[in-house]
Amino acid sequence: MENRFKINIVIPCFNEQEVLAESYKRFTKVLSSADFDYSLIMINDGSRDETFDILRSIAHNDKKVQVISFSRNFGHQNAVSAGLHNADGDAVVVIDADLQDPPEVIPNMVKLWRESGANMVYAVRESRKGESFVKLITAKMYYRILNMLSETRFPVDTGDFRLIDRQMLDTFKRFNEKHKYLRGLFSWMGYKQVPFYYKRDERFAGETKYSFTKMIKLASVGIFGFSKKPLKLAISMGSLCILFAFAIIIWMIWLNVCHPEKIVPGWSSIVFIVLFLGGIQLFTIGILGEYVGNIFDETKNRPEYIIQDKLNFED
Repeated sequence: MENRFKINIVIPCFNEQEVLAESYKRFTKVLSSADFDYSLIMINDGSRDETFDILRSIAHNDKKVQVISFSRNFGHQNAVSAGLHNADGDAVVVIDADLQDPPEVIPNMVKLWRESGANMVYAVRESRKGESFVKLITAKMYYRILNMLSETRFPVDTGDFRLIDRQMLDTFKRFNEKHKYLRGLFSWMGYKQVPFYYKRDERFAGETKYSFTKMIKLASVGIFGFSKKPLKLAISMGSLCILFAFAIIIWMIWLNVCHPEKIVPGWSSIVFIVLFLGGIQLFTIGILGEYVGNIFDETKNRPEYIIQDKLNFED
């Protein structure tokens, strides 16, 4: 008889008190009838509502539910990292608690993983219900811009919902960088990766925790963590400004020689040039600042997260 394998389900939670009961119900309904063992690793990312109390109650009644609780909010990517660091299964599935990514497709992802011999199965969204037109367009644009800027190729229309096998998980645990962009790191690793297509549902309850500001921050981590092209862009824009300045000088000399009557005394042209060049300089300094800031965070060597409580984990 073939030995049963184990799958860890890593579920980050931040202020999810409205959905946790339904999430737990649907996860256990699907996984209890699967042909593999499982555990739910649920991470409380410093929630300010009743999320941890609900998780503690669930873990008390079900030993397959393991809970990690942070001392404060450290962010979605760090919450997922904590779950991956504490996973002990043959593979790990990363999925959010809001039920937009349906738990019912997990057995099919596991089946594809087993049949294909892949190291990772990444979920690709064929459709996305309940999301605005602006968000759909910006998401599509972001991945294509990231692929254009980065030396690493990223699959489009994906998120953190994916299955990772033990080999990739062990490789991931060797990464010590502080600003992790997980979907980028997994793509950078290589190995055999296959897509799994599914339809994304609307959020079951509550509000999205990814505000526009957080989305911009995550996008910047992806761009500045996996591409040096913005630095080259700064050089290109600086060179363009120099050429533009030379063109202005030549034009002014030509006017003075050939058409001195067309020269209008004033400061408008000077102001325009100063503002243009100043804007380019500030833009390039900002790009450099992003990279220097990342270096600064890495040199401090602070932990990615602080765990305050762990439930149903062996010592």
